[in-house]
Amino acid sequence: MNLDQRLAEAASTPDVRAAAASVLTKSFEAARARAARRLESGQGASDGAETARLYCNAADEMLIALWRFATETLYPTQGATEAGRLALVAVGGYGRGVLAPFSDLDLLFLRSGKSDARTEAVTQFVHYVLWDMGLKVGSASRSLDETLALARTDMTVRTTLLEARFLAGDEALALDMIGRFRAQAAKADPRPFIAAKMEERDVRLQKTGAVRYRVEPNVKDGKGGLRDLNTLFWIARSLAPDSERGQAALEGLLSARELRSFREAIGFLWKVRIHLHLAAGRAEEKLTFDFQPEIARRMGWRGRGDELAVERFMRRYFQVAREVGALTRAVSAQLEARQQKKAQGLARGLSRLIPRRRAKLAFDGLAIEEGRLTVRGGGVFAHDPVRLLLLFVEADRLDLDLHPDAFAAVIRALPLVTPALRRDPRAAEAFLTVLARGMRPYRVLSIMNETGLLGRFLPEWGRIVGQTQFNMYHAYTVDEHTLQAVGIINDIARGKLEADHPASTAIIHRIADPEVLMLAMLLHDVGKGGDRGQLEDGAIAARRACERLGVDPGRIELVVWLVRHHLLMSDYAQKRDVSDPSTVRAFAEAVGDPERLRMLMVLTVADIRAVGPGVWNGWKGQLMRALFEAAEALFRGDDVRREDPLTEHPALVERARREGAAVEALMPETALESTARVAVAAVDRPGLFADLAATLAMAGADVVGARLATAEDGTALDVFEIQDGAGEAYGQREPRRLAILVKALERAAQKGARASAVETPRVSARRAVFEVRPVVRIDTEAGTSAVVIEVSGADRPGLLADLARTISAHGYSTRSAHIASFGERAVDGFYITDSDGGKPKDAPRLEALRADLLDVLNRAPLGPAGRRIVPVRASVRDVSDLEGEVGRKPVSSGARAR
Repeated sequence: MNLDQRLAEAASTPDVRAAAASVLTKSFEAARARAARRLESGQGASDGAETARLYCNAADEMLIALWRFATETLYPTQGATEAGRLALVAVGGYGRGVLAPFSDLDLLFLRSGKSDARTEAVTQFVHYVLWDMGLKVGSASRSLDETLALARTDMTVRTTLLEARFLAGDEALALDMIGRFRAQAAKADPRPFIAAKMEERDVRLQKTGAVRYRVEPNVKDGKGGLRDLNTLFWIARSLAPDSERGQAALEGLLSARELRSFREAIGFLWKVRIHLHLAAGRAEEKLTFDFQPEIARRMGWRGRGDELAVERFMRRYFQVAREVGALTRAVSAQLEARQQKKAQGLARGLSRLIPRRRAKLAFDGLAIEEGRLTVRGGGVFAHDPVRLLLLFVEADRLDLDLHPDAFAAVIRALPLVTPALRRDPRAAEAFLTVLARGMRPYRVLSIMNETGLLGRFLPEWGRIVGQTQFNMYHAYTVDEHTLQAVGIINDIARGKLEADHPASTAIIHRIADPEVLMLAMLLHDVGKGGDRGQLEDGAIAARRACERLGVDPGRIELVVWLVRHHLLMSDYAQKRDVSDPSTVRAFAEAVGDPERLRMLMVLTVADIRAVGPGVWNGWKGQLMRALFEAAEALFRGDDVRREDPLTEHPALVERARREGAAVEALMPETALESTARVAVAAVDRPGLFADLAATLAMAGADVVGARLATAEDGTALDVFEIQDGAGEAYGQREPRRLAILVKALERAAQKGARASAVETPRVSARRAVFEVRPVVRIDTEAGTSAVVIEVSGADRPGLLADLARTISAHGYSTRSAHIASFGERAVDGFYITDSDGGKPKDAPRLEALRADLLDVLNRAPLGPAGRRIVPVRASVRDVSDLEGEVGRKPVSSGARAR
């Protein structure tokens, strides 16, 4: 029995609508399941766009059957009348003939004239059945004349009609509308439409993120995603409305190679999007961490060496995103060649053009066109390949963007980048000019990276293009993170970040060799994914790159040292007690001299800030400054004395000495910070720190940083950096919560934490997907009067309290604590003493503590209810707890990461 026959039977049931919905749902789901199986098996449908067409065909079959049932069985025409003509038209993405599993169905109920009772009944019935089926419908009901009138003024309506496709009903009516619309569009000036589409793209990217290399991209709406390709498609259709799927227009806008790239990108991105919908069971468009391993598995990716399958998959994703950017530039070039620009943009371009035409350019064939740098003639680079680098020197010198024609010319000339060019002194000088002496190195190097030239010229860089690290700490791909860090150093040097990094701004101008600093910054992460570990492989690669560039041997050694030790300062500042003279001496000894110290300070600040939004804050800045100033004093020959950490909050400490305990709370002062700070001063006692940590956990405060210090008179100062569950400063949205927490901390400081039967915490799917291997190190040599315990493991609510209670239960006192969070991983350092204040020396007792701390770290939190999450090993190649410089002589440690 076919679908029409089953629907005919539904007409005789008491609830016709429910029966029809049931019949159609079974048929539709079966067709969708066949499309999914073909995608997963690769039987003729491994291309995502082809699978999207299969989903579209399933929807077509369902809707045509529903329309026939509504118009022929339930509401047949009572004689043919012009006013009663009605057609169902697919528009928007559905009209294009592609559909994701849970996409909206964009429909136009097209009538010849005014609506009548039958038209209303048919439209209503179709809508209700689709809603009963659980489908999302975007629809409009209009007459032919209304549709054409709106298309003249409303760019959104014009966009949807560019892809209009007849589905069912009065075919002549639908084709009449489509033909008249296309004729209308062909006569219209395309410039307003193109301008509207580009403006729409800008607004969309402001919402989803203007950086193409965010590690959790939006497959549909993000930069480099499907919507960018759709925008090109819409522009092509506006130029050739009669062309099937815009094919003729695309062929006129793109070269043969670019057309292949367009089709491959469409196929790949559709495949990712469809798998994402299927994995989520809904219209999910953001490729978040919890879905990335599953999509990688579904698409057949496997790990290679130390690079996880998910990391290889995401590298491919970002390579495609880069291709989408190149396609956008290529189309822009062709549009400008056809003089289809916004009038105000042209006027602005002419005003910039006049003075710059007088500028003397570096070589023949270089020109300024429409306010951007371009090249003329196919042999410009073949005549002298060094010009590939000189082009970017000129772009920076003149503060000009690259014209899309020049962008495409660089891509075509990439085979000219040979070993001889990489060793050419002129090419090296041009490259170093952009990197170390340029006005806007982030922008210029980014364009160079987009063309592929940067990875060709520096093969060490080519290894990390599009590389991701599967952890929650890093917001960008490795290459994008590095370029942002280079840009941050340049901004610091130019005083643009003085409010955020005053110490670094003062320090950077005392650095004798800025070129070495910029080289080290550019190369600091090129060792990621190497067999010897990031730091060692990075040092080897940096040496190789610098030698090829002809850098002096002495300067090479400094670059290599900075790359090998670029985590040194972050490690010491965040994991050790920077007020302890032994810490400062060990750090200064590892650094060696003041110039390295200055370079390391600036490099570390830029590296941390470039990790992602909200990672850098005043707390970290304070730690870095304290360590820098103490080490600098030591290099000057001054004595290193133990600083009294309680001087940070003198009034609070004095009040605690009088009243037994005191708390104050501080909200973030700048947009750069995303944490609230709570300081607790109290008379020290066993278990104090654990009680405070437990109180914070019960209040739902996520501790992302903490310091604990105790004065000689027994007064303790505990300072916590806290966030809420959404990653914002605790109490920012609900100040009352912070006030309640302050009172609870005062009670806990004086009377201890109240017992609470807290259930095993649940964490988000994004966090639960990471398998974080626990590490415990006990260092008996780092502190002069305390043993240092370093612990690292999966962060979760209440972890700090559990660790602190375990230390207290073993009879140890926590003299100071240093708590840090790296995404899904907590990295904590504790300075512990015996109950009499002496340095612990009992090795078996310390080993028992280590075992119990590992048990705490191994208590995995629950994932989200109702969803099975398969954990995947988190990438730890540059997390400082595993590859850092401190803690090199541990008594014992837990599981070791690769």
